[in-house]
Amino acid sequence: MTRDQLTNTVVMISPGHFGFNKQTANTNSFQHEISDSETEVQNKALHEFNEMVDKLKKVNINVLVLSSRKDVVTPDSIFPNNWFSHHQKEKLIVYPMLTENRRAERQVTELKQLLKTSSISVKEVVDLTEDEKDGMILEGTGSLVLDRQHKVAFAMESPRTTHQEFNKWCQIMDYEGVFFHAYDAKNFPIYHTNVTMNIGEKFAIVCLESIRDKVERHYLENKLKKLGKEIISITVDQMSQFCGNVLQLLSNDGESIITMSETAFSGFTETQHKILQKYGKIITVRVPTIEMVGGGSA
Repeated sequence: MTRDQLTNTVVMISPGHFGFNKQTANTNSFQHEISDSETEVQNKALHEFNEMVDKLKKVNINVLVLSSRKDVVTPDSIFPNNWFSHHQKEKLIVYPMLTENRRAERQVTELKQLLKTSSISVKEVVDLTEDEKDGMILEGTGSLVLDRQHKVAFAMESPRTTHQEFNKWCQIMDYEGVFFHAYDAKNFPIYHTNVTMNIGEKFAIVCLESIRDKVERHYLENKLKKLGKEIISITVDQMSQFCGNVLQLLSNDGESIITMSETAFSGFTETQHKILQKYGKIITVRVPTIEMVGGGSA
């Protein structure tokens, strides 16, 4: 069951070597080293991952789990949306990524086999990975936030999202592109667009104050309104609590499910909770280790 913007099926990669990724730390200010041992960090991340899988299954979301590669160390493999996305017309896109150990996460053959077990076919693979050689990077639906209903793609520039590759993607997929710039409290470019904003079926969460350029900010805000989205504006502080990193899904019963971390839920105001509850049942997941060490969330 799907609607244009929503799906009832997610792919999750179980963390095999989760830990602080030194190769990505200089572009992700949300990552932090902690005093726990590598084994403790890995065990905590696996526990958080398994809890999230269980919670999604309990609300009737199909969860397809693929193991991390065993032959290489991939500390960020728990974030697979950065290396692939699946689209209508059975199209799979494989993305160019910034760092070597993130590029090693890709398992296209295994992914296609996993999708097939859920009757999700792949008739075309669009492989953009060669563009890495030219420094053209686009890290999947971390770099891209998509309104699939209206075929509009949003992306903000960072070392992990280059304008040229974004334009190429929009041309291939026949999407309108909205490109902008956003910064955290320390004036550091935010590494992924899906930290700054999220688009649901009828709402959009966006940190407008992180977009310093007034022209870009007003254009993005007006575009979201024209797309019929109710805007939930979050602060930079709320963004740092992963309030922008929210995902709307569709259960097998046809119920809208809005999933976010406990950190994000605590960061929203009561008024914002009520707005979100108009659009779906909120499901929170506890992923503090993944957030702190990995710099990413639900």
